Amino acid sequence: MIVGAADGPRPIAVVGPTATGKSALALNLAEHLGGEIVNLDAMQQYRGMDIGTAKVPVAERRGIPHHRLDVLDVTETATVAAYQQAAAADVAAIRARGAVPVLVGGSMMYIQALLDDWKFPATDPAVRAKWTGLLAERGVAALHRALAAADPAAAGAILPTDGRRIVRALEVVELTGRPYAASAPVIGKPRWNTAVVAVDRPTGELDARIVTRTAAMFAQGLIDEVRRLIDGGIRGGITARRAIGYAHVLSYLDGDYDLAEARERTMISTRRYVRRQRSWFRRDPRVHWLDGTRQDLVGDVVRYVQLREPRQELKDT
Repeated sequence: MIVGAADGPRPIAVVGPTATGKSALALNLAEHLGGEIVNLDAMQQYRGMDIGTAKVPVAERRGIPHHRLDVLDVTETATVAAYQQAAAADVAAIRARGAVPVLVGGSMMYIQALLDDWKFPATDPAVRAKWTGLLAERGVAALHRALAAADPAAAGAILPTDGRRIVRALEVVELTGRPYAASAPVIGKPRWNTAVVAVDRPTGELDARIVTRTAAMFAQGLIDEVRRLIDGGIRGGITARRAIGYAHVLSYLDGDYDLAEARERTMISTRRYVRRQRSWFRRDPRVHWLDGTRQDLVGDVVRYVQLREPRQELKDT
């Protein structure tokens, strides 16, 4: 195991783009080091969203405890603040048990909020309701223009179609009188002295893996999964229904386009998301990049931790 400090073993975060092999590496690390896994993927928090999120099936988890999976109904809104509080408690409990927390996922803001102990600006129901009402009344394009006038940097960083984040940015700007970015976490020493590694692959290979992954999801029953989630209320959810794949299948079931286009749009959206993830993580100087094509990634991670923290005692289990 990895012995980190007096209050428990040092966590390892396995991050990076979608479809690079993060989940497999995390399982191997947890098994090798005597660890428990903490999910860092926003959409894997939802019960029933299994195929489209590439959630590791229970039967394939090797008896390793997994945390922050299947903790939300699809009608509930996933928030970074709620996740941060719950995941931090999980990490603390794992370390108290003497196990190594292995954090894995690619949801960028969730990762930074947890590792940088993000302090979230206060919310105001009245202000939030005002902007939410304007979103419904005027549309997302008008609200994005309002954000561009109030905070050009925030408008440039938030997609013009992301109504929920636009509303939140406008709320923060109104409440604090400062730019939205002023509330973002500052990159520094990661919480718990977490070792952060990212898995990547050559772009051509990763694109091919995304094609295979998308085809497999549809073949494994993604459409039937979405139908079950419709019965569970996913259409009324705010975040779950917008997930890649699920949003496209919902549109297919609504007759907006055919099945082939749903598959194609899912694949294209995944590729775009990968580009965003890669750009985000490349800006973080704490991240140590791994070649996902290598055979001994567990050894690569352990050697990296030994190299970077020579005073840490490492013992293989």
